[in-house]
This record gives sequence, structure tokens and C-alpha cells, in this order.
Amino acid sequence: MAIRKLLLLLKPIDPYPFLQTEGVSFIKSPQVLQYLESRCKVHRNAINFCQEILRKKPVEWKPISRNDLSHPIHDVDMVITVGGDGTLLHASHFIDDSVPVLGVNSDPTQAHEVEELSDQFDASRSTGHLCAATVENFEQVLDDILLGRVVPSKVSRISLKLNSEPLLSHALNDVLIAHPCPAAVSRFSFKIKNKDGDTSQKTVNCRSSGLRVCTAAGSTAAMLSAGGFVMPMMSRDLQFMVREPISPGSTATQMHSAFKPDQSMDVNWYSDQGTIYIDGCQVCYNVQLGDKIEISSDAPVLNVFLSKGFTQIRSSY
Repeated sequence: MAIRKLLLLLKPIDPYPFLQTEGVSFIKSPQVLQYLESRCKVHRNAINFCQEILRKKPVEWKPISRNDLSHPIHDVDMVITVGGDGTLLHASHFIDDSVPVLGVNSDPTQAHEVEELSDQFDASRSTGHLCAATVENFEQVLDDILLGRVVPSKVSRISLKLNSEPLLSHALNDVLIAHPCPAAVSRFSFKIKNKDGDTSQKTVNCRSSGLRVCTAAGSTAAMLSAGGFVMPMMSRDLQFMVREPISPGSTATQMHSAFKPDQSMDVNWYSDQGTIYIDGCQVCYNVQLGDKIEISSDAPVLNVFLSKGFTQIRSSY
């Protein structure tokens, strides 16, 4: 398909509005202030650079701030996000499998900067795990796409049903189901079942800090930080982990595993309150005592242009 009409989705140009209030900065450390101001400048320059490149190409395009995006995206051939993984994640909730997306990491982490400032504060910038381009290679990546030299990868997403009703949002990274108070205990049970109706696996009852389920794309994010494993990017398996289980006993080995595309997970919620967090705090749904959540990989894939070699990540499970 020829790509002629693009949407340029932008992280807000001034992502740190608290830097100045009536001419007075809330940030007292000169080095932190300089770091944050540098991030704003680098991001702004990246936006300007991408727009200059697009003006030279035989395409129609329009910019929009991610904060102004409120409706599904259908009338374009491709979305380009300029920001980091958060901007691409935000965009994914407005895109089905008919519109590919390219992420541009506008402010990559600088290793030397992190090292120099490590004793003072965390100087990490944007990881851009799902972003195939930076200002350094944006024009080359864009040309490859426009000339049909590369195709997007089909990245799996998570589908959710609440009491048998499909939720509109699909998770690109992960889903966390937990009590809205982080100090409260989450009570629930889960069972992995085959989609042919076989429910031979036993129900697992849990008291914990909640349940996290991730895609392959999300396996390098919170799941990995919690001790999970990295999955091949093109895998359609879903990995799950019960967070901080209380006295799991004989079910300890069932607190962390994965299930296949021909399987789903049924979760029964037994706490008075609960929240389904989709891709961090991008989208939230409330649950209550007695609710049932069904989790599977039945969601439409997201077509993402990824860095070369990304799909070659080896599985460690």
C-alpha cells in the first residue's frame, strides 16, 4: 500500500511545565534544572527536524499533540510518533491493525550523561524500546518505508473482557489488575483454559499485590523488572506473574508462567475494589467483588516498524 497521508503525533513540546511559574522555578538544583531544560530543547529540536524532513517528501501530513488525540485514527496511511515509548503506547490505543506506526525517539538516553551525573540524580532520558528511529536516521528509515523496502512487524496485544463484555482498549505492553490502594491485599483466583472449552487446569487462589500479564513487547518493561523473562518480539504468548503472593504454598510454581494464543486466562475478583490498569496508567477500568475478567491475545495486532534485528531476540524460557 502506498503511503501518502501521515499523522505526526507529538509528545507535548514543553513536557515539564512546572519548570517556571511566574518566572520562578520549582526546581532548585541548577544541574537538575539544566538537565530538564536540555530535555525540552532536544525534544523541540527533534520535532522541528522531523517536520523539515516531511516537508521534503511527497506526502500529506499534519501534526497533533498526543494530548489532543481523542478519536480512533482511521483516515491516514501511517502514524509517526515523536517522543518515546509512552507516546507510541498512547497512540496504540487509537490505532487498529489497518494503520502502521513508526516511533521516533526524540530524546535518547546519553550514556556519558548518566555516568557523569549518577551520584546526583538519575539522568536517564527516553529508552525508546519500540522506536525504530531517532533524528540520526529518521530520513533513511522514512525513505525505506515510503519506497516499500521495509514492512511493519505484527506485534501482539492483549484483549480483555469484563463480565463477558469486551473492553475497547487493548494493551500493547501489559495489564495490571490490583487493588487501587498499593498497600491493600488483592484477593482473586485465576485459571488457564483452552479456547476449545477444556478447563482441566485447576483454579489457583491468590492473595497478593495483584496480577500482571504482559505481551512480548511488554516483557522487557515492568515484567522484566519484577523478575520475568524476555520473550521473542513476534511471540503471541502472554506471560503472567502474581505480584508478591502471600503464602502460596503448593501453588508457588504457578505464580509465574505463560499461556499460548489458543488459551485464555479467567480471573475472578474477590476484593471489594479493584482496577484494571492497561499499559501503565494509559487506560483504567474499575472492578468490584464478583467480577470476572477474561484475558487473551485475541486483540488486533499493532503494525509497528521496528529496529532491524529486533525480532531476533532470543527467548529465555
